[in-house]
Amino acid sequence: MSNGTPILFVDRDGTLIEEPEDFQIDRLDKLRFVANVIPAMLRLRDVGYDFVIVSNQDGLGRPDYPQASFDGPQALMMQVFESQGIRFREVLIDCSFPADNAPTRKPDLGLVQHYLKDRGIDWARSAMVGDRTTDITFADNLGIRGFQLRTPQFGGEWDWTGIAHALADAPRTALVTRDTRETKVEVELDLDRSAEPDIKTGLGFFDHMLEQLGKHGGFALRVRCMGDLHIDEHHTIEDTALALGQALAEALGDKRGIGRYGFVLPMDESLASAALDFSGRPYFEFSGSFSRERVGDMPTELVPHFFQSLCDGARLNLHLTVTGDNDHHKIEACFKAVARVLRQALRREGNELPSTKGML
Repeated sequence: MSNGTPILFVDRDGTLIEEPEDFQIDRLDKLRFVANVIPAMLRLRDVGYDFVIVSNQDGLGRPDYPQASFDGPQALMMQVFESQGIRFREVLIDCSFPADNAPTRKPDLGLVQHYLKDRGIDWARSAMVGDRTTDITFADNLGIRGFQLRTPQFGGEWDWTGIAHALADAPRTALVTRDTRETKVEVELDLDRSAEPDIKTGLGFFDHMLEQLGKHGGFALRVRCMGDLHIDEHHTIEDTALALGQALAEALGDKRGIGRYGFVLPMDESLASAALDFSGRPYFEFSGSFSRERVGDMPTELVPHFFQSLCDGARLNLHLTVTGDNDHHKIEACFKAVARVLRQALRREGNELPSTKGML
Protein backbone atom coordinates (compact mmCIF):
# COMPACT_ATOMS: atom_id res chain seq x y z
CA MET A 1 0.00 0.00 0.00
CA SER A 2 1.30 3.47 -0.90
CA ASN A 3 2.33 5.80 1.89
CA GLY A 4 2.04 8.94 -0.23
CA THR A 5 3.48 10.36 -3.42
CA PRO A 6 6.85 9.09 -4.62
CA ILE A 7 9.32 11.77 -5.73
CA LEU A 8 11.83 11.38 -8.53
CA PHE A 9 14.66 13.82 -7.87
CA VAL A 10 16.55 14.48 -11.11
CA ASP A 11 19.77 16.20 -12.00
CA ARG A 12 19.61 18.48 -15.04
CA ASP A 13 22.79 18.55 -17.18
CA GLY A 14 23.72 15.07 -18.39
CA THR A 15 20.45 13.65 -17.06
CA LEU A 16 17.53 15.51 -18.61
CA ILE A 17 19.61 17.27 -21.26
CA GLU A 18 22.96 16.28 -22.70
CA GLU A 19 26.02 17.94 -21.22
CA PRO A 20 28.38 19.65 -23.72
CA GLU A 21 32.16 19.48 -23.58
CA ASP A 22 32.43 22.81 -21.76
CA PHE A 23 29.83 21.67 -19.16
CA GLN A 24 27.66 24.79 -19.65
CA ILE A 25 24.37 24.86 -21.51
CA ASP A 26 24.38 28.60 -22.05
CA ARG A 27 22.96 28.82 -25.59
CA LEU A 28 19.82 27.45 -27.19
CA ASP A 29 21.77 25.55 -29.83
CA LYS A 30 23.42 23.48 -27.08
CA LEU A 31 20.08 22.09 -25.87
CA ARG A 32 19.76 18.36 -26.57
CA PHE A 33 17.48 16.01 -24.63
CA VAL A 34 18.87 12.75 -23.26
CA ALA A 35 17.61 9.71 -25.17
CA ASN A 36 14.18 8.38 -24.05
CA VAL A 37 13.89 10.78 -21.12
CA ILE A 38 10.41 11.99 -22.11
CA PRO A 39 8.72 8.58 -22.65
CA ALA A 40 10.36 7.30 -19.46
CA MET A 41 9.14 10.22 -17.38
CA LEU A 42 5.66 9.89 -18.85
CA ARG A 43 5.57 6.27 -17.65
CA LEU A 44 6.64 7.37 -14.20
CA ARG A 45 4.12 10.20 -14.16
CA ASP A 46 1.37 7.72 -15.00
CA VAL A 47 2.25 5.56 -11.97
CA GLY A 48 2.13 8.54 -9.63
CA TYR A 49 5.61 10.10 -9.51
CA ASP A 50 6.23 13.80 -8.94
CA PHE A 51 9.44 15.32 -10.32
CA VAL A 52 11.92 17.69 -8.67
CA ILE A 53 15.04 19.04 -10.40
CA VAL A 54 18.09 19.36 -8.13
CA SER A 55 21.08 20.80 -9.98
CA ASN A 56 24.51 22.24 -9.24
CA GLN A 57 25.26 25.14 -11.61
CA ASP A 58 28.80 26.23 -10.77
CA GLY A 59 29.12 30.02 -10.60
CA LEU A 60 25.73 30.78 -12.11
CA GLY A 61 25.06 34.53 -12.03
CA ARG A 62 28.72 35.52 -12.23
CA PRO A 63 30.29 37.28 -15.24
CA ASP A 64 31.52 34.09 -16.94
CA TYR A 65 28.10 32.44 -16.59
CA PRO A 66 25.40 35.15 -16.63
CA GLN A 67 21.91 34.32 -15.40
CA ALA A 68 20.47 35.31 -18.78
CA SER A 69 22.60 32.66 -20.54
CA PHE A 70 21.09 29.99 -18.30
CA ASP A 71 17.51 31.24 -18.41
CA GLY A 72 16.94 30.86 -22.18
CA PRO A 73 17.83 27.15 -22.50
CA GLN A 74 16.18 26.43 -19.13
CA ALA A 75 12.90 28.04 -20.22
CA LEU A 76 12.88 26.13 -23.51
CA MET A 77 13.63 22.85 -21.72
CA MET A 78 10.75 23.40 -19.32
CA GLN A 79 8.43 24.36 -22.16
CA VAL A 80 9.21 21.17 -24.07
CA PHE A 81 8.62 19.01 -21.00
CA GLU A 82 5.35 20.80 -20.24
CA SER A 83 4.19 20.41 -23.85
CA GLN A 84 4.56 16.65 -23.39
CA GLY A 85 2.61 16.61 -20.14
CA ILE A 86 5.59 16.56 -17.76
CA ARG A 87 5.57 19.16 -15.00
CA PHE A 88 8.08 19.63 -12.23
CA ARG A 89 7.01 20.13 -8.65
CA GLU A 90 10.05 22.33 -8.04
CA VAL A 91 13.36 23.38 -9.62
CA LEU A 92 16.17 23.68 -7.08
CA ILE A 93 19.48 25.23 -8.22
CA ASP A 94 22.71 25.69 -6.27
CA CYS A 95 25.12 28.26 -7.75
CA SER A 96 28.16 27.66 -5.55
CA PHE A 97 31.56 26.18 -6.48
CA PRO A 98 32.80 22.91 -4.95
CA ALA A 99 35.42 24.77 -2.91
CA ASP A 100 32.70 26.82 -1.22
CA ASN A 101 31.47 23.71 0.66
CA ALA A 102 27.97 25.13 0.63
CA PRO A 103 25.38 22.99 2.48
CA THR A 104 23.01 23.51 -0.45
CA ARG A 105 25.33 21.88 -2.97
CA LYS A 106 24.82 18.24 -3.86
CA PRO A 107 25.53 15.76 -2.38
CA ASP A 108 24.53 17.75 0.73
CA LEU A 109 20.82 18.09 1.39
CA GLY A 110 20.43 21.81 2.03
CA LEU A 111 18.20 22.34 -1.01
CA VAL A 112 15.75 19.59 -0.03
CA GLN A 113 15.43 20.08 3.72
CA HIS A 114 11.75 20.97 3.40
CA TYR A 115 11.03 17.58 1.80
CA LEU A 116 12.45 15.72 4.78
CA LYS A 117 9.54 16.98 6.89
CA ASP A 118 6.87 16.18 4.28
CA ARG A 119 4.77 13.24 5.51
CA GLY A 120 3.02 13.05 2.15
CA ILE A 121 6.06 11.55 0.41
CA ASP A 122 6.44 7.84 -0.25
CA TRP A 123 10.16 7.58 0.48
CA ALA A 124 10.26 3.83 -0.14
CA ARG A 125 9.50 4.40 -3.84
CA SER A 126 11.29 7.73 -4.25
CA ALA A 127 14.56 7.85 -6.17
CA MET A 128 17.30 10.05 -7.60
CA VAL A 129 18.58 10.04 -11.20
CA GLY A 130 21.86 11.71 -12.11
CA ASP A 131 24.97 11.26 -14.20
CA ARG A 132 27.65 11.71 -11.51
CA THR A 133 28.67 9.84 -8.39
CA THR A 134 27.72 12.92 -6.35
CA ASP A 135 24.11 12.32 -7.42
CA ILE A 136 24.29 8.78 -6.06
CA THR A 137 25.82 10.07 -2.81
CA PHE A 138 22.95 12.58 -2.65
CA ALA A 139 20.52 9.65 -2.98
CA ASP A 140 22.35 7.76 -0.23
CA ASN A 141 22.17 10.82 2.03
CA LEU A 142 18.42 11.00 1.41
CA GLY A 143 18.02 7.27 2.01
CA ILE A 144 16.50 6.62 -1.41
CA ARG A 145 17.49 4.58 -4.45
CA GLY A 146 20.01 6.17 -6.82
CA PHE A 147 20.40 5.59 -10.57
CA GLN A 148 23.55 6.77 -12.34
CA LEU A 149 22.89 7.30 -16.02
CA ARG A 150 25.41 5.85 -18.44
CA THR A 151 27.37 8.73 -20.03
CA PRO A 152 30.70 9.06 -21.89
CA GLN A 153 31.96 11.53 -19.27
CA PHE A 154 31.21 9.71 -16.02
CA GLY A 155 30.32 6.09 -16.75
CA GLY A 156 27.17 4.78 -15.06
CA GLU A 157 25.08 1.70 -15.80
CA TRP A 158 21.52 2.89 -16.42
CA ASP A 159 19.45 4.37 -19.24
CA TRP A 160 16.06 6.03 -18.94
CA THR A 161 14.16 3.03 -20.32
CA GLY A 162 15.69 0.78 -17.67
CA ILE A 163 14.99 3.29 -14.91
CA ALA A 164 11.33 3.56 -15.89
CA HIS A 165 11.07 -0.23 -15.90
CA ALA A 166 12.73 -0.53 -12.50
CA LEU A 167 10.49 2.07 -10.86
CA ALA A 168 7.19 1.71 -12.73
CA ASP A 169 7.02 -2.07 -13.04
CA ALA A 170 8.59 -3.00 -9.69
CA PRO A 171 10.15 -5.92 -11.56
CA ARG A 172 10.64 -9.31 -9.98
CA THR A 173 14.36 -9.88 -10.32
CA ALA A 174 16.99 -12.17 -8.88
CA LEU A 175 20.73 -12.72 -9.12
CA VAL A 176 21.91 -16.11 -7.84
CA THR A 177 25.48 -17.39 -7.67
CA ARG A 178 26.17 -21.05 -6.97
CA ASP A 179 29.86 -21.73 -6.34
CA THR A 180 31.05 -25.28 -5.65
CA ARG A 181 34.21 -27.30 -6.26
CA GLU A 182 32.57 -28.58 -9.44
CA THR A 183 30.91 -25.51 -10.96
CA LYS A 184 30.51 -21.78 -10.70
CA VAL A 185 27.07 -20.69 -11.89
CA GLU A 186 25.55 -17.22 -12.08
CA VAL A 187 21.90 -16.77 -13.05
CA GLU A 188 20.26 -13.37 -13.45
CA LEU A 189 16.64 -12.95 -14.42
CA ASP A 190 13.89 -10.36 -14.64
CA LEU A 191 10.43 -11.89 -14.81
CA ASP A 192 8.83 -8.64 -16.02
CA ARG A 193 11.11 -7.81 -18.96
CA SER A 194 11.55 -9.55 -22.29
CA ALA A 195 15.07 -9.66 -23.72
CA GLU A 196 17.22 -11.88 -25.88
CA PRO A 197 18.58 -14.70 -23.68
CA ASP A 198 22.29 -14.50 -22.88
CA ILE A 199 23.51 -18.01 -22.10
CA LYS A 200 27.02 -19.46 -21.84
CA THR A 201 27.51 -22.81 -20.10
CA GLY A 202 30.13 -24.44 -22.30
CA LEU A 203 27.53 -26.84 -23.73
CA GLY A 204 26.13 -25.58 -27.03
CA PHE A 205 22.96 -27.65 -27.18
CA PHE A 206 22.20 -26.98 -23.50
CA ASP A 207 22.65 -23.24 -24.15
CA HIS A 208 20.14 -23.53 -26.99
CA MET A 209 17.62 -25.22 -24.69
CA LEU A 210 18.05 -22.60 -21.95
CA GLU A 211 17.48 -19.93 -24.58
CA GLN A 212 14.07 -21.53 -25.20
CA LEU A 213 13.15 -21.04 -21.54
CA GLY A 214 13.92 -17.33 -21.60
CA LYS A 215 12.56 -16.62 -25.08
CA HIS A 216 9.29 -18.55 -24.81
CA GLY A 217 8.94 -17.93 -21.08
CA GLY A 218 8.85 -14.20 -21.77
CA PHE A 219 11.48 -13.16 -19.23
CA ALA A 220 15.02 -11.80 -19.36
CA LEU A 221 17.54 -14.54 -18.60
CA ARG A 222 21.33 -14.46 -18.34
CA VAL A 223 23.28 -17.59 -17.38
CA ARG A 224 27.00 -18.12 -16.95
CA CYS A 225 28.48 -21.47 -15.93
CA MET A 226 32.07 -22.65 -15.64
CA GLY A 227 31.92 -26.35 -14.86
CA ASP A 228 34.08 -29.46 -14.77
CA LEU A 229 33.29 -30.49 -18.33
CA HIS A 230 36.59 -32.36 -18.47
CA ILE A 231 34.86 -34.91 -16.21
CA ASP A 232 31.36 -34.86 -17.74
CA GLU A 233 28.28 -32.69 -18.27
CA HIS A 234 26.34 -33.75 -15.18
CA HIS A 235 27.41 -31.07 -12.71
CA THR A 236 27.07 -28.22 -15.21
CA ILE A 237 23.50 -29.16 -16.13
CA GLU A 238 22.40 -30.02 -12.59
CA ASP A 239 23.88 -26.95 -10.89
CA THR A 240 22.59 -24.61 -13.59
CA ALA A 241 19.09 -26.02 -13.05
CA LEU A 242 19.35 -25.64 -9.27
CA ALA A 243 20.56 -22.02 -9.58
CA LEU A 244 17.84 -21.20 -12.10
CA GLY A 245 15.20 -22.71 -9.84
CA GLN A 246 16.50 -20.73 -6.87
CA ALA A 247 16.44 -17.54 -8.94
CA LEU A 248 12.82 -18.18 -9.93
CA ALA A 249 11.87 -18.70 -6.30
CA GLU A 250 13.67 -15.55 -5.15
CA ALA A 251 12.21 -13.39 -7.92
CA LEU A 252 8.67 -14.58 -7.15
CA GLY A 253 8.94 -13.76 -3.45
CA ASP A 254 5.63 -14.55 -1.74
CA LYS A 255 4.10 -15.34 -5.20
CA ARG A 256 1.26 -12.90 -4.63
CA GLY A 257 -0.67 -12.18 -7.83
CA ILE A 258 0.82 -14.94 -10.03
CA GLY A 259 -1.20 -17.17 -12.34
CA ARG A 260 0.41 -20.20 -10.64
CA TYR A 261 -0.81 -22.90 -13.05
CA GLY A 262 -1.03 -24.59 -17.10
CA PHE A 263 0.54 -26.29 -22.03
CA VAL A 264 0.68 -28.59 -24.87
CA LEU A 265 3.23 -27.83 -27.56
CA PRO A 266 3.88 -29.58 -30.89
CA MET A 267 7.22 -29.55 -32.70
CA ASP A 268 6.98 -31.31 -36.03
CA GLU A 269 6.27 -34.99 -35.20
CA SER A 270 6.88 -34.46 -31.45
CA LEU A 271 4.36 -33.44 -28.83
CA ALA A 272 5.14 -32.23 -25.31
CA SER A 273 2.75 -31.34 -22.54
CA ALA A 274 3.66 -29.60 -19.28
CA ALA A 275 1.55 -28.95 -16.20
CA LEU A 276 3.19 -26.80 -13.54
CA ASP A 277 2.33 -25.50 -10.08
CA PHE A 278 4.44 -23.14 -7.96
CA SER A 279 3.12 -24.97 -4.93
CA GLY A 280 6.19 -24.73 -2.71
CA ARG A 281 6.40 -28.53 -2.80
CA PRO A 282 9.04 -29.83 -5.25
CA TYR A 283 7.87 -32.78 -7.30
CA PHE A 284 8.66 -33.93 -10.85
CA GLU A 285 6.96 -36.57 -12.95
CA PHE A 286 8.31 -37.41 -16.42
CA SER A 287 6.91 -39.64 -19.17
CA GLY A 288 9.00 -40.10 -22.29
CA SER A 289 12.11 -41.75 -23.66
CA PHE A 290 15.03 -41.01 -25.96
CA SER A 291 16.71 -43.38 -28.41
CA ARG A 292 19.98 -41.47 -28.72
CA GLU A 293 22.58 -41.26 -25.96
CA ARG A 294 23.37 -37.62 -26.77
CA VAL A 295 21.98 -34.73 -28.76
CA GLY A 296 24.85 -32.43 -29.59
CA ASP A 297 26.95 -32.23 -26.43
CA MET A 298 24.05 -32.93 -24.04
CA PRO A 299 23.39 -36.44 -22.70
CA THR A 300 19.71 -37.24 -23.11
CA GLU A 301 19.60 -38.90 -19.68
CA LEU A 302 20.21 -35.44 -18.17
CA VAL A 303 17.08 -33.91 -19.71
CA PRO A 304 14.69 -35.22 -17.02
CA HIS A 305 17.43 -34.63 -14.42
CA PHE A 306 17.57 -30.95 -15.42
CA PHE A 307 13.85 -30.55 -14.83
CA GLN A 308 14.02 -32.49 -11.56
CA SER A 309 16.76 -30.12 -10.34
CA LEU A 310 14.77 -27.10 -11.54
CA CYS A 311 11.80 -28.30 -9.48
CA ASP A 312 14.02 -28.78 -6.44
CA GLY A 313 15.49 -25.28 -6.73
CA ALA A 314 12.22 -23.48 -7.43
CA ARG A 315 10.08 -25.71 -5.17
CA LEU A 316 7.59 -26.33 -7.94
CA ASN A 317 5.50 -29.28 -9.13
CA LEU A 318 5.98 -30.24 -12.79
CA HIS A 319 4.45 -33.04 -14.85
CA LEU A 320 6.14 -33.34 -18.27
CA THR A 321 5.25 -35.75 -21.07
CA VAL A 322 6.81 -36.05 -24.52
CA THR A 323 6.27 -38.32 -27.53
CA GLY A 324 7.78 -38.37 -31.01
CA ASP A 325 10.56 -39.83 -33.17
CA ASN A 326 13.30 -37.19 -33.35
CA ASP A 327 15.17 -36.74 -30.05
CA HIS A 328 16.27 -33.19 -30.88
CA HIS A 329 12.66 -32.21 -31.51
CA LYS A 330 11.46 -34.02 -28.38
CA ILE A 331 13.97 -32.31 -26.10
CA GLU A 332 13.32 -28.90 -27.61
CA ALA A 333 9.56 -29.46 -27.32
CA CYS A 334 10.04 -30.22 -23.61
CA PHE A 335 11.93 -26.98 -22.97
CA LYS A 336 9.49 -24.93 -25.00
CA ALA A 337 6.45 -26.46 -23.29
CA VAL A 338 7.92 -25.73 -19.86
CA ALA A 339 8.78 -22.21 -21.01
CA ARG A 340 5.20 -21.58 -22.12
CA VAL A 341 3.73 -22.92 -18.91
CA LEU A 342 6.17 -20.76 -16.97
CA ARG A 343 4.92 -17.75 -18.94
CA GLN A 344 1.38 -18.56 -17.82
CA ALA A 345 2.26 -19.30 -14.21
CA LEU A 346 4.52 -16.26 -13.74
CA ARG A 347 2.06 -13.78 -15.23
CA ARG A 348 0.79 -11.15 -12.81
CA GLU A 349 -2.99 -11.29 -12.45
CA GLY A 350 -3.52 -8.92 -9.54
CA ASN A 351 -2.37 -8.94 -5.94
CA GLU A 352 -4.18 -11.93 -4.51
CA LEU A 353 -2.32 -14.95 -3.20
CA PRO A 354 -3.53 -17.91 -5.31
CA SER A 355 -3.92 -20.29 -2.39
CA THR A 356 -6.44 -21.05 0.33
CA LYS A 357 -3.56 -21.93 2.69
CA GLY A 358 -2.44 -18.34 3.06
CA MET A 359 1.05 -19.11 1.73
CA LEU A 360 2.82 -20.82 -1.17
